[in-house]
Amino acid sequence: MPIENDTTLTEPSTEADKRYFTVDQANSALPYISRIIDDVISVYARIVELRRRLEKHDDADTSATVIERDYEGAMDRLGELVDELHFVGVELKDFERGLVDFPAFHEEREILLCWHRGEDEVSHWHEVDAGVGGRQSVTLLTD
Repeated sequence: MPIENDTTLTEPSTEADKRYFTVDQANSALPYISRIIDDVISVYARIVELRRRLEKHDDADTSATVIERDYEGAMDRLGELVDELHFVGVELKDFERGLVDFPAFHEEREILLCWHRGEDEVSHWHEVDAGVGGRQSVTLLTD
């Protein structure tokens, strides 16, 4: 039986506040998560742009103060977005690609359901220590 049909996998938590997702739950959260990820990617690109501009200015340049203020505001906003993802239970792995992991359980061990911006659904997973390079199809998850 595929994991996405198993609703019993949501709570075998080893940490009191950590959330675990089924494939169905992760897919249901995607509309919300994808909006946050769109903002993360946008804000991160702005941070990179501002950082480049700061590196080109010398300390005597008054416009550097404005850029620094914008940079700090963008960093604060990025922190808020990351906090929002953590509150939902999702782990942000890549600011540029919009790569996130949804903690899950399979065969009594923690795994990570993996999604990135541009994918229509959560269709891959990997071992906790494997990273995105070890992605496998969720169709391989069976009880």
